[in-house]
Amino acid sequence: MDRSTEGGPPPTAIVTFADGDPDENPWVAGTPPIEAVEIAAYSPEWPALFEASRELIALAFPGIALTIEHIGSTAVPDLAAKPIIDIDLIVTDPSLEETYVPALATLGYMLTIRERSWYQHRMLRHDKPRINLHVFGRNCPEHVRHILFRDWLRTHPEDCARYARVKDEARIGVTNVRDYNRNKEAVVRDIYSKIFDNRGWTTV
Repeated sequence: MDRSTEGGPPPTAIVTFADGDPDENPWVAGTPPIEAVEIAAYSPEWPALFEASRELIALAFPGIALTIEHIGSTAVPDLAAKPIIDIDLIVTDPSLEETYVPALATLGYMLTIRERSWYQHRMLRHDKPRINLHVFGRNCPEHVRHILFRDWLRTHPEDCARYARVKDEARIGVTNVRDYNRNKEAVVRDIYSKIFDNRGWTTV
């Protein structure tokens, strides 16, 4: 057990990749403009941007933000990434948007995605600096997977290099993030399988 799993969801939930309702429209204010998939060399500014953002978020609504974690490729030293800081914000109940959305709006975050059928996920976008703030509830399996994947890449250079290669290949010929993610999904799932096997968890 470690901080990424202790007191959290059971392994059976973590190894199961749940799908949301394919008919659910997640866009709060309509589909946003398409963003080019840019992969940039690692920047030491990324963790500094996260720390500054974390402090502001924590101060905005003390007691509501249970956990604030830097996740995604910008959280892995020396890994090339889209220059967008991904942050997981854990609250008691993401459906109670009135407890966190107004405070985040004062910091420049705009509620962009609402996925009730997928872990009650909300995503708020910040433009300068560019941040995707993902809101999940306590004991959310997706959040645990984010931490496990991040920490594995930080400590397993071969898989980190493999992931860097597939990211570079996945962006070729795509015009949106959804296709980019689809192109690298097989490698991501394979790395997850190694993480789960390393912990003795049976995949389903």
